[in-house]
Formats: sequence, structure tokens, C-alpha cells
Amino acid sequence: MLFTQYYLDCLSQASYLIADDTTGRAVLVDPRRDIEEYLTDSRARGLTIEGVINTHFHADFLAGHLEVAAATGAWIGYGRRAETEYPIRKLTDGDRISLGEVTLQIMETPGHTPESVSVLVYEHAEDTVPYGVLTGDALFIGDVGRPDLLASLGVTADELGSMLYHSVHRKLMALPDAVRVFPAHGAGSACGKNLSTERQSTIGEQRRTNYACAPMSEDQFVALVTGGQPAAPGYFAFDAVLNRKARELFDHARAARPLTPAEFLAARADGAIVVDTRDPHEYAAGHLRGAINIPADGRFAETAGSVVAPERTILVVAHQGREEEIVTRLARIGFDHVAGYLRDPEDAFREMVAELTPASRVTATELRESLDRTEPPRVLDVRNAGEREQGAIAGSLHIPLAELPRRLDEVPDDRPVVVHCAGGYRSSVAASLLREAGRTDVADLLGGYGAWQALRQPTAA
Repeated sequence: MLFTQYYLDCLSQASYLIADDTTGRAVLVDPRRDIEEYLTDSRARGLTIEGVINTHFHADFLAGHLEVAAATGAWIGYGRRAETEYPIRKLTDGDRISLGEVTLQIMETPGHTPESVSVLVYEHAEDTVPYGVLTGDALFIGDVGRPDLLASLGVTADELGSMLYHSVHRKLMALPDAVRVFPAHGAGSACGKNLSTERQSTIGEQRRTNYACAPMSEDQFVALVTGGQPAAPGYFAFDAVLNRKARELFDHARAARPLTPAEFLAARADGAIVVDTRDPHEYAAGHLRGAINIPADGRFAETAGSVVAPERTILVVAHQGREEEIVTRLARIGFDHVAGYLRDPEDAFREMVAELTPASRVTATELRESLDRTEPPRVLDVRNAGEREQGAIAGSLHIPLAELPRRLDEVPDDRPVVVHCAGGYRSSVAASLLREAGRTDVADLLGGYGAWQALRQPTAA
């Protein structure tokens, strides 16, 4: 058996290639949209990719099933409840897929979504204990999939929670302790609230350590897994629907286009939004008016999907040599409306001086001093609810970054605003979003809440 896990840190997303090295037959599970790595590996090993299984309709990325099928002729498989605009192989509980000696078996595990399946992997067809189980978003390391996302239109969180209870407690926890667990996501993903940094585990380990796998009633489980979830990024519903559709294929060669300063400004004038992917310090030193700062060295795609509407045309500012990477990362969440990127931004900015403006940033000491004034600034906390429970700046307004685009009107405009997150990444994004919306007196806190805590200031939970 050949078994490969591919892990994408930016989206905390795992995909898998399983093959029989004797027959050369292979199946991909939950592939991302830029598929060249899978194709290169399969060619090097003499494999034929016969099928693609998506464990469910993903909400956090655009899956690469259509790209793989177009490149290899592979069939596309989903759980039997799935309905799509393209031909699929409907997979039912107990279905077995032979690759030779290596055999896959489908286990229906609804709950994160109604059509969710897990995939049991047997190294030999006659084995009684599976080598492992690919759990999709049903079971994570340290958590289970959240049942409250809009990926499952028309089904309530409580209904899905009930399904998930039976999938986890009656099916997955019924597997032998030795079975390895390979989930579709890890720490950082908004598909759950307590995901581990580990990329594989065992059923026995999850039975012992996963809070959601402990013995409990169905009502207790539903209350536990539906509470305290982070705000879902705005693009999740968009991707969940788009993964059902017969959409255009990703074309790397066509996606990225360099623009001159004149072309760039013309596209901005036509309504395109500028996404500046440089470090917050570089952005603050000088950026194009109205540009949103989403640093590339972070959870770029997820953050972009949280603050930029899917239908907006995007213009990219990035360090030379990283432009195509940025365009690809946007494509992974289905954001294909990229007009182009600014060719050689350092030189281009010298031609665009009249369009540049700095951004204000303040230290924790400066914020403390300003809060003692007669009219202190408004403090906006854009962390998630779970982070804020650990402490907050007294009197601060709380709006998680993923909710800010639709809640901008809740930020008072009678005083200056200082935005903070945990460390300074999300606050730069949020401050730039407020400026793009027309706010002029906005700063973000250097070092975030961590820097504020270091001052040993009183906090309010």
C-alpha cells in the first residue's frame, strides 16, 4: 500500500493519495484545486488515479475534483445524499472500492454535513482491522466537525448535531483502538474549535483524550459541540455551494497577470479592491489608499475570504516573485476574479507617490496613556470569542474579524479607533478594512493583546 498525506498549512487542510503499488491503481481523497503535486507524484510512482472521493461538500476550500477528473478521467465520489451539477458516483455505507489488495470501504458519517462519509483503508482485502480511517470533518484530532456551518443549507445545527453524535459515538468509536485516524483538517481551521496540531492519531487515543468522544448523552453532545464555535469566515457558504457546481477549472497559466501602474490604477477606478499582502510594518509605512492589508505570511486565503466579498475583482500587491503564489492561494478558495498584480511594486510605488498613504500603529504604552485621557479612543477587539474569554481590555468593543465586514456600522465613529487582536496580524487587516470603508482615524495595536498583557493592566473577562 502507498499512503501519502498532503498538508496545506495556510488552510490547515489535509488530502490523501492511497494506492496499491502492485496494480498502480490510486484514489485521491479531498484534493485541493492546484493538483500538480498529486499528478507529479502519481507519475513518478507509475500510478493511475482512478477516482476522487470528497468526504463532504467542503466550505473552507474549493476542492480539486473537477481538475483531477479533467486531467485523469477519474470518477468523482460523494456520499449518497450529495446532489451536484456534474456526474458523480454515489457512495453508500459499506461500499468497497478495490485497488488490488488495497481496499477502501465507505462509512457514512453525517453530522458536519448530511452527505459526509469517512473512508476505511485496508492494506489487504481480507484484513479485519483497517489500517486507518479518513474521517473528513466528522472526527478531528481533539475535536469533531462543527454542525453549525452554512454548508448544509436547509438543515439545522441541532439536526446535524444529532447525526454527528451517532456518527462519532456509534460508528467511529466502535472501531478498534488501533485504527489510525486521518482527518481533513488540523489546528487553525474554523471547521472546529479545539483541533490539534497533530496530523494523525488513533481511535483509542481519541477515545481517551477527545472531549467530544467521552461518554455522554446525545443532548449533552449537541450542546457541547454547537457552543463556543468561532465565527465562520464569510466565504464558507460561497465555497460550500460552489463545490456542488460545474464551475470553471483552475488554470495556473491564465490566472496571474502583471500590470503597469497605469493599468493597476485604472482597474482600481473601475471598482477592483486592492489586496496588499506585505507585512503590516511595510503596509503601514506606505500603501495605496483603500488597500486592504492581508499579509501573505499567515492564514492568507482564509483571511481574504473573511473580509473580501467573493464577487469582488481583486488587485494584488505582493513582493516580487510571490505574485503567482498569492493568486493560487486565492484560487484555492474559489476567488478567481483577480485582475492582476502590480509589477515590481517598489519601483511602481515611486510612480504612484500621490496615491500612497501611511497607516497608524500604536504601542501598548501609547494605548494605555490615551485611555487615561478625557476622550479616550474606542478599542475594538477582533479576536474570536474563545480568546476573549481569557481576558480583554476593559471597555473594549468585541467584533470577531470574520464578522466585521457585515458589522462595520457597529463601530462608533465619534472618536479614534484602536484595533487589536492577539498578536497584530488580524488587527492590521481589520484596521485596513475600516479605512477602506471611509474611517480616517484608525490605528492598530502593535503586538496585540499579548503586548497589552505585558503591561500588567487590569482586564475584563
